[in-house]
Formats: sequence, C-alpha cells, structure tokens
Amino acid sequence: MHNTKVTRHFMDGEFGQLHYRMAGEASAKPTIVCLHMVPKSSRSYQYILPLLAQDRLAIAIDYPGYGESSAPFDESRASIETYAHAVWQVLKHLGVTYVDFVGYHTGCMVSVRAAQLQPQWVNKVINIAAPVFLESEVQTFCDMFAPIPLDEEGTRFRIMWERVIHYRGPGMSLEMCADSMAENLRGGEAYEWGHMAAFHHAAQYIEDIKTLPHRLFVMNLNDDMRVQSERVDAYLKNGFRKDYFQWGTGFLDAFPEQVAAEWLAFFDDKTLS
Repeated sequence: MHNTKVTRHFMDGEFGQLHYRMAGEASAKPTIVCLHMVPKSSRSYQYILPLLAQDRLAIAIDYPGYGESSAPFDESRASIETYAHAVWQVLKHLGVTYVDFVGYHTGCMVSVRAAQLQPQWVNKVINIAAPVFLESEVQTFCDMFAPIPLDEEGTRFRIMWERVIHYRGPGMSLEMCADSMAENLRGGEAYEWGHMAAFHHAAQYIEDIKTLPHRLFVMNLNDDMRVQSERVDAYLKNGFRKDYFQWGTGFLDAFPEQVAAEWLAFFDDKTLS
C-alpha cells in the first residue's frame, strides 16, 4: 500500500552492535525517532514507519539487550540513561541532529531522558502513556515483573502468554499476540532488565517532564498504564494529554494509518488539543 521501504541496519555501540530500522530520506523536517517499550523492540514500529516517512526520515532503534542489539554485560549497565545514550550513538552515527521523538511506555522515559541530554537537537516529543509511578507503588511493580525462573513446565512462558492475552487491545489478532510473545523471548534471561531500569527511573522521569523545554504530547490509551498516565497533567510544563480509549495494546499494528495521522498532525503543527 505504501512504497516507502523499511530497511534494517547495525552499528557498533558502547555495548556491542546496535540495531535499527529506517524508512524515508532526510529532509528539512526533523527525523522521527521511535523508541519501544520493553521487552519489545523496533519491530513494534514496522508498520507505521513507512507512513511517517513520506516526506522525512523515520528511525526505530533497539536498546542494548532488546531486539537485535547486543546486551550490556551486566544488569547494572541496563538503565534508562544507557538506553538514551545508545539512541544518541545511533543518531550521531547517522549524522542526524534534529529529531522528533516518540516513546512507548519504557520508551517514554528513554525519549524524555534523551531529549534532556541533547535538548538543542530535539523539536517535539510524543509519549504513548506517561509512566508516572508513585513511590509507594514502585516496589509492587518490581515484584510483579521480577524474572520468572525457567522450569520444565514452562511457567514463565505460560504467564507471559496470559499477560499478552489479558492486555490485548481492540484489533489485536492472535497472530499479533504471538508476535508480541516472540518479542518477549528475545531478551533471554535479561528480558526483565528494562522493566527494572524503568521502575528505578520513576522519580527521574517526573523531574524530566517537569523541566522538559520541548512540547510534549501524551497519548493516554486504555491499557495497563492508563491510571499512571492520568497523573501526568500535574507535571506538564509545555504539553498536553489526549485520551484514546478506543485503542489499547497492539494499536500500532492494528491501526497504523490512524495513529500516524495523529502523530504527524502534532509534529506538523496541526491542532490536536
């Protein structure tokens, strides 16, 4: 349906090879940089990248340890700060110096942290959800997403699949659910490092959005971050939240045309709020 091709690439980063997807060509418009939730990868954006790239460059990057990117050598190096630095390693490698960020769940934290690291190179930011965790609930989430030991009964995989089905959103087919499950498995025994990194970054994310100099658009879906996302209004300095309760988990695969239209309207200065 769309002629723009998505290509896949590797570069050498601080922790080994970094993998990323690209579509379109650089233009006068900022490059759109898409950052995934964990334990997923840039594959989350495979259908929307061509739609974003009709008149600009669009990129989706795998953090260290996810997708096809090499993993850090120990969990202490798996952090939102590490992921944000990895993003800039890819962009520096490509010579990209002006960007619009899109972050999804964990990617929200990565996108805002990356924007704070190099604010002069950033135009606008979209966060799909806003993981605003209360201090009192961080440990609960850490316990919920603690790594599940392997056993011969496949307990880890059964629980993974049950969670995929439980959070399945409108339009998310069983094939899409299977793809989501497959992404979970690619992190191996480090699959939960990213979740732990996000929970430990909770307070910093709030500080980052409070002081973010860029326009921030928060998309609040009907998913497992809805309650946390509704807390973001109190911290927005230069942005807004818009609710999309018709969408949930899997919406990037199920409704890429509609989602791309919303993102491009924001990035191209068309009214959303």
